Amino acid sequence: MVDELSVTGIECYGHHGVFEFERREGQVFVIDLVLGIDTSPAAASDDLQDTVDYGSLVASVKAAVEKDPVDLIETLAQRIADVCLLDGRVEWARVSVHKPDAPIDATFSDVVLTITRKREGRRD
Repeated sequence: MVDELSVTGIECYGHHGVFEFERREGQVFVIDLVLGIDTSPAAASDDLQDTVDYGSLVASVKAAVEKDPVDLIETLAQRIADVCLLDGRVEWARVSVHKPDAPIDATFSDVVLTITRKREGRRD
């Protein structure tokens, strides 16, 4: 059985975007994570070693957002999913990248891309 671990509202500052001013000035990106993991080993042992250390994961995700700029949030979301799937206990990762200050000439509240990626070789 697969359980879900969520960490939402991770605020990061990155320099991603297709426009030069986005790369130069940067902006806030907000990341939401939902991970498919089996939490029963950790529940039985009550030991952090038997589950995903979400504190360390958040630090790694934040570092992934704040490094090398990319043009598209699609590329950024894939980078984040790859970070989440580095832990062998994570069966799948759903990543939402919010870009609330996207350069759109209209009133809007948010731009969000959500992707779901499975560990290679997994079948449903």
